Amino acid sequence: MKRAAAWSILLVGMLYFVLPLVGMVEFSLSMKRGVYSFEAYRVVFADPQFRQTFSYSVLMAVLTILFGVLLVVPTAFWVRLKLPGLRPYVEFVTLLPLVIPAIVVVFGYIRLYNTSSWLPMTGSVTGTNLLLLFGYSMLSLPYMYRAIDTGLRTIDVATLTEAAQSLGAGWFTILAKIIMPNVLVAVLSGAFVTFAIVMGEFTLAALLDRPAFGPYLQLMGANKAYEPFALSTIAFIITWACMGLIQLVTRLTKHDKAAR
Repeated sequence: MKRAAAWSILLVGMLYFVLPLVGMVEFSLSMKRGVYSFEAYRVVFADPQFRQTFSYSVLMAVLTILFGVLLVVPTAFWVRLKLPGLRPYVEFVTLLPLVIPAIVVVFGYIRLYNTSSWLPMTGSVTGTNLLLLFGYSMLSLPYMYRAIDTGLRTIDVATLTEAAQSLGAGWFTILAKIIMPNVLVAVLSGAFVTFAIVMGEFTLAALLDRPAFGPYLQLMGANKAYEPFALSTIAFIITWACMGLIQLVTRLTKHDKAAR
């Protein structure tokens, strides 16, 4: 009886989750009346603005991942090795982006870095792109830090560092050749989540007036019928592809360790 109830709850949950997705995909294929087709997807892929915004968001996602790794890996490593007492405070700071809305952050950026301020970053394309990069890094910080911190917990950081130093390795060598390979799965997990966040983010890109994929998706939703559902399907596929890559990398790494 309990088993049947558990399966029933699981089935209801799956239907609640899957049915809206099925409806979205079905509607995106209904651009031609009376027949299913990929016409909406063809229109989307043929749109130069789609290619521009998609490539821009992909580039910003890659830069955000690189910046996040360079910021978080040394920080998490140093806190775990030398400053364990500061760990609760660092965790608190990394969780702040979950409780501070992105709109508050972006208005702070605009107020502090407008063209009449002491650092007019919004007055140039490069400066605005940097602000967007910092904003994306802030949004992904909780996930990137948690992933890397969890990866560091699985290894003996102190012993590895002491062994490397006894062999004459410097801090850069320790981070690049010892710590990074051991937490690579954690880094990739944070990277894939960051990629999904950047590809779907709207508030920062829209208010900073950057040609990103999120604002383009909203613009299409306000002016088109079928194309927004095609774009939503593409965004959904990207998100689930990132989750699938996380699982794949984790399983391959576990299999490789077991083989050794």
